[in-house]
Amino acid sequence: MDFGRVGANELNTINFSLPKDPEGNKAILLDGRETCHFYLGAPVFAFKDWVGDFYPPGTRDGDYLKQYGRQCNALEFNGFFYGVPSYDTIKKWTGAVPDGFLFCTKLTETITHSKRLRDVQQDLQYFTDGIRLFGKKMGPVFLMPHPGMDKSDFRVIANFIEQFPTDIGLFVELRHQAWYKDAGGYDEAMLNVLRNAGAGTIITDTAGRRDMVHMHLTTNKCFIRFTGNSLQPTDYSRIDSWVTRLGEWMQMGLEQCYFFIHQPDERHVPVLMRYFAQQMNQHNGTNIKVPASYVTPTLF
Repeated sequence: MDFGRVGANELNTINFSLPKDPEGNKAILLDGRETCHFYLGAPVFAFKDWVGDFYPPGTRDGDYLKQYGRQCNALEFNGFFYGVPSYDTIKKWTGAVPDGFLFCTKLTETITHSKRLRDVQQDLQYFTDGIRLFGKKMGPVFLMPHPGMDKSDFRVIANFIEQFPTDIGLFVELRHQAWYKDAGGYDEAMLNVLRNAGAGTIITDTAGRRDMVHMHLTTNKCFIRFTGNSLQPTDYSRIDSWVTRLGEWMQMGLEQCYFFIHQPDERHVPVLMRYFAQQMNQHNGTNIKVPASYVTPTLF
């Protein structure tokens, strides 16, 4: 994910600590359950350079998703942003992954960027008809309105959220800086819209936009997009901070967590996924699957 990237010389000047929890999170999380289910994944699956490490040696292009489904239980499916694939392709993908796997699809750019959420009923119908073919493997949808949509577009965004199908989960990432200027770090009126609609906020942890690490929850589920910096030491310390915060949220009643890891070079994603899973299991008593590595250790 290029969004929020900064130069390597700037990393040591950034405060990567997580903000304190907003007071409202306590009431939101109290509605949760005693156990929390984690979905860990990446934004891509068709990545050739993962063969021999994340995927077994010799894995063919057509088997990438199958192997991905053996390593992770969710996919942040950004490919949908560029258009809804054929329904036959969606059905094929559904059969390639095991039960319990979730496809978390991003709304198409036609809806969010070209039309900016206006007059999109037909486009949204085509999109939702498509993702419903995932059946039980359909995860929540990721809505990112055009980055230029600010508070002057409040009613347009709110109407879209309020009219979104209630049988499909929805998480929202707002990119315009105006949404994070309020004293609480997030526009309160939009938080109310999300709470009332049962939709969630997306927390985006990236170096160049620390305002988007806002920590506001509107449901007892969280959706975190974590962008590392090529395994720079702060990648690990930032993951440690999330392990601590998620442990606190679990004790408060967090029900589900979607945690997707991005890197400027996707080759580094599996390394950080393994670290996250190991640390969560060690410190929070979770049972997150640690992705395997197919690299043969060097013998000396």
